[in-house]
Amino acid sequence: MPSTTAEHEAAPHGLPVHEVVLIAETDAETGLSGTAAGERLASLGPNRLPERRGPGRLRRMLAQFHNPLIYVLLGAAALTAALGETVDASVVLGVVLVNAIVGYLQEVRAEQALDALEAMVRTEATVIRDGTASRITSDDVVPGDLVVLEEGDQVPADLRLARTRELRVDESALTGESQPAHKDPLPVPHDTALADRTNMAFSGTLVTTGGGRGVVVATGADTEIGHVHRLVGSTTTVQTPLTRKLARFSKLLTAVILGLAVVTVVIGMLRGEPFAEMVTAAVALAVGAIPEGLPAAVTVTLAIGVARMARRNAVIRRLPAVETLGSTTVICTDKTGTLTANAMTVREAVAVDGERWEVDGIGYSPLGEHSPPPDAVREVLLAGLACNDAHVVLQDDRWTAVGDPTEAALVVSARKAGLTVEDVPERVDELPFTSQRAFMATRHGGGVVYLKGAVERISEFTGSTDHTAAEQLADRGLRVLAFARAHVPEDTPLTEGALHGAESLGLQAMHDPPRPEAVDAVRACQDAGIEVRMITGDHLGTARAIAAHFSLPDDAVHARVSPEEKLRLVKRFQADGHVVAMTGDGVNDAPALRRADIGVAMGRGGTEVAKQAADMVLTDDNFSSIRAAVEEGRAVFDNLRKFIIWTLPTNMAEGLVILTAILLGTALPILPVQILWINMTTAVALGLTLAFEPREPGVMHRPPLPPTLPLLTGALVQRILLVSAVLLAGSFAAFHLHGGTLDQARTVAVNVFVAAQIAYLVNCRSLRHLRPHVGLKSNPWLLVGIAVTVALQLLFTYLPVMNTLFHTAPIGWGDWAVVVAVAVVAYAVVEAEKWLRRR
Repeated sequence: MPSTTAEHEAAPHGLPVHEVVLIAETDAETGLSGTAAGERLASLGPNRLPERRGPGRLRRMLAQFHNPLIYVLLGAAALTAALGETVDASVVLGVVLVNAIVGYLQEVRAEQALDALEAMVRTEATVIRDGTASRITSDDVVPGDLVVLEEGDQVPADLRLARTRELRVDESALTGESQPAHKDPLPVPHDTALADRTNMAFSGTLVTTGGGRGVVVATGADTEIGHVHRLVGSTTTVQTPLTRKLARFSKLLTAVILGLAVVTVVIGMLRGEPFAEMVTAAVALAVGAIPEGLPAAVTVTLAIGVARMARRNAVIRRLPAVETLGSTTVICTDKTGTLTANAMTVREAVAVDGERWEVDGIGYSPLGEHSPPPDAVREVLLAGLACNDAHVVLQDDRWTAVGDPTEAALVVSARKAGLTVEDVPERVDELPFTSQRAFMATRHGGGVVYLKGAVERISEFTGSTDHTAAEQLADRGLRVLAFARAHVPEDTPLTEGALHGAESLGLQAMHDPPRPEAVDAVRACQDAGIEVRMITGDHLGTARAIAAHFSLPDDAVHARVSPEEKLRLVKRFQADGHVVAMTGDGVNDAPALRRADIGVAMGRGGTEVAKQAADMVLTDDNFSSIRAAVEEGRAVFDNLRKFIIWTLPTNMAEGLVILTAILLGTALPILPVQILWINMTTAVALGLTLAFEPREPGVMHRPPLPPTLPLLTGALVQRILLVSAVLLAGSFAAFHLHGGTLDQARTVAVNVFVAAQIAYLVNCRSLRHLRPHVGLKSNPWLLVGIAVTVALQLLFTYLPVMNTLFHTAPIGWGDWAVVVAVAVVAYAVVEAEKWLRRR
């Protein structure tokens, strides 16, 4: 039950159990009646979070047309159709429709990938109704239900605990606390913080040890998870850097195109040209200047990035998020499960005589080759295995802990030493761990008793005062447990008093270890100029100990952070001009995941709420996959810029050719339908091959581009103008110097454009380096694209039906020599410009 100030007096954690039972109108022993449960389910609805529905299919499809450049194309198609040029209008509309379909299909495909992950999550619960326990789906749990919790259960709703049996609950998904919380039914003050409400079990958390039962006090949207869910719903998302830059670029380009189209009509009218012809010329200019292939190129390039990231364990929900990673300047990362393995692991065992045994491996797998421990250390490991209620199992090719993670770590360290449960004498009695007792003892056949607990507590029984070894291990950020052995005959009651004089055996030191690959990944991100900050709900000391492994300074560590504080931190970084990536797996991470420029959720251990709020889901829950995604994101942005810088000179030159012809009062060197042929065939066959360009060397050894940097820098604009000038001069000269028919002259001009584009495509494979730096074999699609383009141009030039549709005519060998010559000049000019800039 989310607690606000007004609700404190009635908050269930502050009330005795019998009052909670009374308010819930239930029974602490027999639970609700089946009839009452059915009525509440019908009245309150199922126990699930409200679905946040995305746009429908029609709305998603219509959104593909929401672009200023698309509006201009649709206007051009309408004008062309009004003038009776139905073929030209159909071609324009076809281009727009193809772009929309490609964008729509890619968005749907990305959503389906996430749906497959979310379908893996399913919860059931044991409830007592009419005095009988039964297993039901969590959706059918209602307020007032009496829920039975056992080890391994996921808590189905918010419960006020009525009875516990050494109950511990993993609440890391909600509070960020890495250690399971010990629970008991006693009331706590009304103003107790969420993480310290020991008499509550919250929806979505996991029982690690013990059991109990509790009364459901909140379901669905009224749970603590529901509170965070509402916070997520009220948090606005931000546009990605690519979206912002493309929007600015599209608006500017649209304004320029419309302005030039108006100028074209005005100049033509002043020269006495027919209005209809000037409108046709203006349409030709608009169609020529608009990069029709840009939306498709952006979509396909991002889609290829999605596929590459998926191969590196990152599933993208929203296409623009691919590029956002490449622009990221700050990564706010969770600790548990992202930087660490989220699996307690014994690192070292120390016998009382000082002998040590270092333990290799990470996680709960007991397999592998390990050197045998000294005999004294073996006794320490045997004690950890005997005084233990946990075990590990192999599920879906992963070793997982069943029970308390700390005890599971002790099981694994013993198994690595070759010990099994068969080596442990039969247990005949025990003193279970409680928060008051702060240790555990188990008696076995023959009266042997093993003790396990905090160093200071076990020292009370052994009389040892030398804690040097334990302090040294604790200084390394390790959690230290002490072990002892006593002899208490089976006919003597097992009490604390009977344990005094126990023999100290030694220590085991453990922690949730950093993922080795994550250490390298953090360093790679820092080398790439990305600031990495740890934001966790765990204790500051624990967080700083882990941060030290990653060389993160103390000011990069934010501990005991609430969901609202995580959200404020993300907003603060964004206000400072940063592009923020936020990682997390818990419900408490969801608001910040949604607000961040790119939210990154965990696919294996992540909650459904976190995955719904995120833009990207990691299927391996590993920070190293973020590093890989950043690398792919930078490559995607590079390839998008290459396409834009490749296509814009053609579009600009096509518009300038039309404008120049109007100014000089000559025939149009290229017609609107020919312009569309150039733009669409080359954009698909040539331009899209840039989407397959491999990453250039050193992509992770440069700082991220500033978020305020425009899509095109001054140097790149100069290159675009230079290539545009070459295309304008070459095509205009080829058209006017041709001695044949008008159709033949236009055919030569069109082929000049296409040939120069082929040459310039090779230039654009690297925006800085000279062509030999990038081998042709690294992108075989480039050669395929060139071959397809040449074949299409031959059909365009010589096939009769194409001559009729596009007003072209066959040309001779001399014309082709002119075409090739202009292409060679265009290539040489760009390479010379690169060489001069590198000097």
